[in-house]
This record gives sequence, structure tokens and C-alpha cells, in this order.
Amino acid sequence: MTLGQRFGLRGKVAAVIGGAGHLCSVLAKAMHESGMRVVTIDLNGRERPFAAARKTIAHLRCDVTSKEDLTRCRDAILGRYRRVDVLLNGAGINAPTPFFDITEEEFHRIMDVNLLGTLWACQVFGEAMVKQRSGSIVNFTSVSMGPPLSKAFVYSTAKAGVTNLTQNLAREWAPFHVRVNALRPGFFPTQWSMTHFIDAPRKVDILRHTPMRRFGRPEELAGVVLWLASDAASFVTGAIVAVDGGFTAMTI
Repeated sequence: MTLGQRFGLRGKVAAVIGGAGHLCSVLAKAMHESGMRVVTIDLNGRERPFAAARKTIAHLRCDVTSKEDLTRCRDAILGRYRRVDVLLNGAGINAPTPFFDITEEEFHRIMDVNLLGTLWACQVFGEAMVKQRSGSIVNFTSVSMGPPLSKAFVYSTAKAGVTNLTQNLAREWAPFHVRVNALRPGFFPTQWSMTHFIDAPRKVDILRHTPMRRFGRPEELAGVVLWLASDAASFVTGAIVAVDGGFTAMTI
């Protein structure tokens, strides 16, 4: 196998959940530019029909907490392309609520999007991958999976669950040639997080704890995603890949 064949992605079919978001919209574009047929799946954004000759990225609206909605999207992709090779599981929400103020509604809302939505998507799309005896799933965990970050109580719990789920499924589906890995991004802040989560003192603390002394840029996740999607990562499963400027390597 040539180097181009190992890393080549042209013609593969990818579903990008959370594809209208800050990170996954950039990753979906990178996947499309690599020659993949990409379908973004998100509650936000207008539906775009499947494009001819891969000229644009198709978009399906979907509530990721609904298994029925995800199944509808999977079946639409299978109806168009007959297979799905890559699932990027990137839907997520957070809240900076103090611990004693967390409500049951908020707990379930954050857990449902981050953990239950990831479980449903793995179940729905993983079923197709197991049947076709191939596939690559890339879940989104976080530096907050452990040790947990302050001000992200429920989110940290959910991401720890995503990590466990990823490793469980990697073990379960390895005999079917379905690989399940996770990204562990550091800080790639949105305008929302800079407003609600990262005040000036917290920014100083984060950058002091990050050896590269800066926040990440969304496109800096693309290399890992494209690698995990490719045959170059054919023996990689159950891995939690940190892309964090050294944040998780830092102590004092």
C-alpha cells in the first residue's frame, strides 16, 4: 500500500454530528476538501440536499438526543451512498452553573446532548458499520474528562462517560474492523465560552497551564481527525488523542 493509499480519503462517506458548530463545521470542511462525501447533522442550520459530484456538503437537521432522528439521518445517508465510513461525534453543550445551583433539568440537558447523544449516534451508525465490517468513529471528549475542570461539573461528568463509552466500544467492535477513538481537545473557545466561561483571571490560569501559551484553532484538530479516518490509523482503536497545546502534560 502506498503512502497515498494509506492516508487517502477520497470517496469515503462521513457523517459529522454537530456539524454546524464551532469545531465540527471546520472539520467537516477539511474532510470534504480531502475528497470525502460529507453530511453534517445538527439541530441548527438549514437542510441542504445531497449534492451531486461532491460539490458541497449536505446537511440534515437532527436532534441528537433522539434515536429516531438519528436513525432517519443514517437511513438517508445509506439510501444515498449505500455505506457510512466515518462518524465524527461532536455535538456538545456546557454551562458554568455553580454546583449547588445545578437543576435536574440542566443536568439532564447537558448529559443528554453530550453523553446520551454520543451513545445513540454510536448505536445507530455503529450498527451500519458492524454490518459492513468497517468504519471509524471519532468521539469528542475533553480535557475536563479528568481531572475535571472547575465550573464544568455536569459537562466533565458527561465527557468522562464518553471516554468510557469510547473504550468500551473499541473493545466490542474491534473484531468487526470498526475502530472507535476519541479526541481530547484542549481550549478552543467560542464567543459563548469567552463570555460565560472564561473570564480574564481564568484565561490567565488556562494559558499558564498550557505550555504553548495560547488557545487552539479549530483547524488544528483536522490532522488528527483525517488520520483517524484513514487507513493509516488501521491499528488505532480505543485511543484518546489529546490536542491541547500540552495542557494535560503540565503540572508545575
